[in-house]
Amino acid sequence: MQASILRILTLRVHVLIAFSGYMQAQDTPAFFEEIVVTPSLVPITLRRIGNSVSVISEAEIEAYGNLSLVEVLRQLPSIASSNNGGSGKTTTLRIRGEEGFRTLILFDGIRLSDPSSTQIGTPLEHILSDGIGRIEVLRGPQGLAYGADAGGVVNISSRSLEQGFFANLDARSGAYGTQKVTGNLGSANEVVDYFLSLSDAETDGYNTSQADTVLRDYDGYVNTSVHGRLGVNLSENMRLDVVHREVDGDSEFDSCFSGTTVHNCSSNYELRASRVSLKYSSSNFSHSISYASTETERENFALNISAFSANGGLDRWEYLGTTNGLPGFDFVFGADYEEAKNNDNARDNLGFYLEYLSDFSDIFFLTAGVRHDDNDDFGTNTSYRISSAYLIDLPNSAALKIKASQGTGFRAPSPFEIGYNAGAFAFPPASMSTLKQEESEGHEVGLEYVLGNSLHLEAVYFNQEVKNAVFFDLAGFSGYLQDVGTSKSDGVELAMDFALTDSLRVTSNYTFNETERPNGLRRLRRPERLANVGLFYSGMGERLKLNAFYRISRDSIDDLNGTLMNLDDFEVLDLSASYDINDSTRIYVRVENSLDEDYQEITGFFSPQRAIYIGIKLNFSQP
Repeated sequence: MQASILRILTLRVHVLIAFSGYMQAQDTPAFFEEIVVTPSLVPITLRRIGNSVSVISEAEIEAYGNLSLVEVLRQLPSIASSNNGGSGKTTTLRIRGEEGFRTLILFDGIRLSDPSSTQIGTPLEHILSDGIGRIEVLRGPQGLAYGADAGGVVNISSRSLEQGFFANLDARSGAYGTQKVTGNLGSANEVVDYFLSLSDAETDGYNTSQADTVLRDYDGYVNTSVHGRLGVNLSENMRLDVVHREVDGDSEFDSCFSGTTVHNCSSNYELRASRVSLKYSSSNFSHSISYASTETERENFALNISAFSANGGLDRWEYLGTTNGLPGFDFVFGADYEEAKNNDNARDNLGFYLEYLSDFSDIFFLTAGVRHDDNDDFGTNTSYRISSAYLIDLPNSAALKIKASQGTGFRAPSPFEIGYNAGAFAFPPASMSTLKQEESEGHEVGLEYVLGNSLHLEAVYFNQEVKNAVFFDLAGFSGYLQDVGTSKSDGVELAMDFALTDSLRVTSNYTFNETERPNGLRRLRRPERLANVGLFYSGMGERLKLNAFYRISRDSIDDLNGTLMNLDDFEVLDLSASYDINDSTRIYVRVENSLDEDYQEITGFFSPQRAIYIGIKLNFSQP
């Protein structure tokens, strides 16, 4: 496979150079000058990044028009997701074929990890797409500043502005009895800035489970979310930031257990999270210290009787320091202390990290970092990451970047996994096994080509491995077991962003991803081939916007009562249109699954049929 991938990459280079020969750029390649913060927690231009980073702007999020964040994210390369039947149902997002709980999700610095869940994953089904100004996605094993168990990072920022005031009100209604109202407001001056977002969404849903052939009741969902951010410039060098987030989600679902399998099931999820940070900056150094506290509560009901409940908490201290102006390099260094709690189980982790960032060249960039963790249950562990990028100027205002990175990490089994195997519900073989830490390693090599502001092409080969992967025993339901050996995921990502005209833009990406467990079997719910095509059109002085999004999934398998089976290939087309009546009023319509594709992401659960939504958005702003 590697030989064929190298041929693809070689062909890609020839195509890139050929493009530069016959296309004319409008400006210099501004793409490489865009600043991102996710790879090393400090602002760096994309020209100097050796890792694979995807960026989604506020305008793109609005164009997608999705209710849920995960629907937006899976438009990107190497991102697949699976859902148990509509809004509010259990949702998993996988980056480059890895488990969803290995992906870290942050919102304005708050970790949305949920210690009340089994693997401290993020309940993506409860994150709406409202109030988001920017998303950066870092693909692959990324230890260091985020912790050695971060196999990918989704960094979300709320909307902000430099000066002035803005407010908007957005209301939509449509299929499945869906109603959603969102309000955002924010303001900024030289001393204080703030942002507040409130959302209330409700849908009647549909019958999600194929097994429910008797009740066939609708499985609805209600979500109320509040997100606020306050920043104060205490002096020229010192800034205080405070963030608070609350989410209440109530979901109805099928196939829970109450002596026997029943379909009158529901769950309640509550999140309360806050973070405060203080940052001091000077011409040569910056220092910041922060404290974040997250509390989550879950309760599941069968036949309206409580069947399961769990509480979780995450307390985290972080220190981040940077140096500037050293001869040819900078340092990023820090420490973090985290306590994760699941009911009566708790665990501490203390980590230190140091990263070198080269600054001796405008065309060659190198990073090298190391992290050391001390975990209550699993002792000490050291991980590292290195990356490099080399920029080549080409004719006609074009540029080619060659990049590569290598990283390692580890994940300590969660307090829930350990507690379950030691509890009353576990039995052999799980109750007799001692869980070890997971160890991960990944590398990538890629090319990026930019032609002015017109064209961006990317080709990446990646390879990732996880040793001692923890999984739940679906065959015997004895508890949590581990693969003996290495699980693998490797493949290639191809992406394009092409401005055909000032009014028409096309984006596309294709991912080929092979996965394998130590026993030689493929990993579940990982499509070998994923593709996305997006079309963005604006006309009538940018008052009219038309968008189309085409998603393709091929060659995925699932497990049904211990038997592996193929999931059907599927193709989904979403359409959206908006029109600005005036500067403050916009109307829009969205058609999801417009071709009415019948498909499943998880065996036994229906996916939504064609659905139409209409809405209105009112905008107010002052300079």
